[in-house]
Amino acid sequence: MFPKMLTSAIGAGCAAWLLAAVLHFAFVQNLILLGEEYESGRLVHYGGTGTEPAHADATAPADTADATSEAAPEDGHDDGHAGGHGGDSSEATRDLWTAVFFGLVYVAYAMILVAGFGIARVYGKVISAREGILWGIAGFAAFQLAPAMGLTPSLPGTMAADIGARQLWWWGTVIATGGGLGLLAYGRGFVAGLVGVVLLGLPHVIGAPVLEGFSGTAPPELAAAFAARVLGCALVVWAVMGLVAGYLWSRPDRTA
Repeated sequence: MFPKMLTSAIGAGCAAWLLAAVLHFAFVQNLILLGEEYESGRLVHYGGTGTEPAHADATAPADTADATSEAAPEDGHDDGHAGGHGGDSSEATRDLWTAVFFGLVYVAYAMILVAGFGIARVYGKVISAREGILWGIAGFAAFQLAPAMGLTPSLPGTMAADIGARQLWWWGTVIATGGGLGLLAYGRGFVAGLVGVVLLGLPHVIGAPVLEGFSGTAPPELAAAFAARVLGCALVVWAVMGLVAGYLWSRPDRTA
């Protein structure tokens, strides 16, 4: 069974990797770059409008600053932030590592998903492509949707609570949500269903770690759009990953 698990996980993980990278660069990357503009202070917002920081006007006129930024690459002093070959190289490297990150994450997710298929098989459950989609959606709920109810995806320029406390709550929510969904789907009897419901609600009754006050440099509308797009893209990727994993898992074993 191990070869089947490995091939199913790698195939589904690679499919999810490619789709996640495409969706990220199409719908999410531009919001991250805009958030970084606010985080660095190059843009500020007041009453919902984005403008250049006030100190920029005190140092040079706008047309002079534009002329300087356009001339910088030609003078050979480009620092990698204002266009030119240095900026292009830096952006390409960043995009490359982003794609590599998606590969590592979704192959790992696929391995966890297919390990669940293996456990279900031990108990006599048959997983097909159709059931794989449902498993993928359940994985999305456990790893991203449920944690996002307490810890929304964070855009650059937004504040967050202590990372150690957030990681602890995130892992607890993933385990509780996964266990709760498993009991609701495959558990027998009223008690199993009741325990499943309790597990689903327990992390949110405990509550995610939060800041004492709200602050940040990025506009809240931008942060909301970022969170919505991250979750929407993740739902599609998880469903496709479950579909591919279920299809590969349901194929008959080939013997020599």
